[in-house]
Amino acid sequence: MNRTLILCVTALSFGGLSVAGEPTAPPSNFRRPNVVFILADDLGWRDLGVYGSTYHETPNIDRLATRGLRFTQAYAANPLCSPTRASILTGLYPARIGITAPVCHLPEEILEKGLTAPQRHVRVQVANSLTRLKPDYITLAEVLRDAGYVTAHFGKWHLGHSGPYEPKDQGFQFDFPHTPQVPGPGGGYLAPWKFIKDPAIQGTPGEHIEDRMSAEAVQFIRNNKHRPFYLNYWCFSVHSPWSAKPELVEYFRQKADPNSPQRNPVYAAMVKSLDDAVGRIVAAIDECGLADQTVIIFFSDNGGFAYPPRREGSRDVETQPPGYADIPATSNLPLRSGKASIYEGGTRVPLIVVWPGHTQPGTVTESLFSSVDFFPTILDMCGINHSGYHVDGISQVAAFEGKGSPRREVFCHFPHGSENQARNIPGFLPSAYLREGDWKLIRFFAANPDGSDRFELYNLAEDIGETYNLADKYPKRVEALRAKLEKYLQDTDAVIPRLNPNYRGDTASQDPLLGWKARGCQAELREGKLHLTATAASPFLGYSLGRQPGPLQVAFQLRVLRADGSVQGKLSGKVEWLPPSGERPAPIPYETDPTGLRTVVVQVPWMQPIGIVRIYLPEGCRETEVDWIELVSQDQKKRFDF
Repeated sequence: MNRTLILCVTALSFGGLSVAGEPTAPPSNFRRPNVVFILADDLGWRDLGVYGSTYHETPNIDRLATRGLRFTQAYAANPLCSPTRASILTGLYPARIGITAPVCHLPEEILEKGLTAPQRHVRVQVANSLTRLKPDYITLAEVLRDAGYVTAHFGKWHLGHSGPYEPKDQGFQFDFPHTPQVPGPGGGYLAPWKFIKDPAIQGTPGEHIEDRMSAEAVQFIRNNKHRPFYLNYWCFSVHSPWSAKPELVEYFRQKADPNSPQRNPVYAAMVKSLDDAVGRIVAAIDECGLADQTVIIFFSDNGGFAYPPRREGSRDVETQPPGYADIPATSNLPLRSGKASIYEGGTRVPLIVVWPGHTQPGTVTESLFSSVDFFPTILDMCGINHSGYHVDGISQVAAFEGKGSPRREVFCHFPHGSENQARNIPGFLPSAYLREGDWKLIRFFAANPDGSDRFELYNLAEDIGETYNLADKYPKRVEALRAKLEKYLQDTDAVIPRLNPNYRGDTASQDPLLGWKARGCQAELREGKLHLTATAASPFLGYSLGRQPGPLQVAFQLRVLRADGSVQGKLSGKVEWLPPSGERPAPIPYETDPTGLRTVVVQVPWMQPIGIVRIYLPEGCRETEVDWIELVSQDQKKRFDF
């Protein structure tokens, strides 16, 4: 599931705040501040010049730091995007909400917490994340709207769609470009934008989506400069697909140092377009005379993508200069790992706060901050009493004013990932952590051979890269932090991954396709689903039955993830069987569509022995996902749960 956030709030001096952060009654001449919240996706801790990058160019965001306060120890509540977004809007931990993975674009409505089904090849059962932010929760936008703010959302939402889960259902009066989709190949961020379904939003060929969105946001600021507004600007950048303006890619390709950990020209160009968009918004605030009325907070929804882009032909690779596919998108060093990881690179992110009259220009703080803190903090800054709302966050007004943070602990629950995924992304395992002061304890669920939990302990003040596990050296500290972490898990009613009682052991890991062979496509297991990417014409899955007598029923559950741009409406596939006799009977067609999960049942009317059965993927389909396959004959049934 990841991005970066900028929160702008304007405030005149509005009386005192108590030490605990509860606002006193504002004076009669108090004008509520404007709030501009800009969130970019997957921007890493070291991706900005002010945070140490010498390759990326971010002059506009860097200038925010000269106007306000920069945090060095701020955390997203989750190493993937949707959970952190939910935590920002509600002030609640993702573990409590149940959105723990970036799956809110999927068609299925999953609204209850639980574990995934115990599929035989999966060693640990992980959480089945909710796919919608329930309307039961009071959002920051709803509170501000009810307090008289004009509210608008620009950009990526990824918290649900098809009402009552859209921005307009969660407190936002305006929504642009109003799309539940995430960008995909065939243009990516450059127009024409295939992920935007509104025909009125066309864009000139090659126009960057951040250019268009920031222009729309600027117009909103100008139209509403005489009344308090909340502008939620959640960028599509710098999440994949890896696409950027060609002239910027060329510029950064020439600038790249082959010995630097940050040297990916496409990603650097994407960061530059993000920075340009921020510059337009901040300039509009200044031009409208709103600078003294606006607080700006810049944040990221999770850590940077510190791994090479996926292989050619996958949905994430859009532009590939020579050798690009082998260059990590970014580097979070000295932090360990990145997006989707429980290590620091997954959740420690940039945070800049500009609050005129309260934050001191050009200052830096090591105070702890969590994304759940935005809800109470912003309401305090706006003079709105939040004591009636149950939140996990803590008001950070004191930290913003240089008086120290009230936060002493940081909690994160990430009940996803697997040993196979952790081979490519260190720390992408079912886990949770608690940071207390400089100490961080990580609990890896069911990670030991006997199914018990494994613990890692780090002192971040001495070992920011999490290279020395001190769990064996300090068992009493492990036990004390473990007990506190357990209280967080219990309080939030967190879904706890567990050892799968149906796990088949090594045979499953030796053959994750369970005997099926992928031809004309690449096959990969992801979260208990068989993910197939077409690499040639007529891709199929084949299985040898030996000499099993017919007739045969072939059933499978399939989801079309991505079809060719020319494909519309129904998609046609076929099931073929090859008898040992060498005959070639006519295949049987089946139909599906790209709107969601479909169960397909095909009857093979063959009374003689069947040697091989083939399931051809729908024509024109580049990516599909198969949940299970079932073969039923007269005397037996074979079930394949991927």
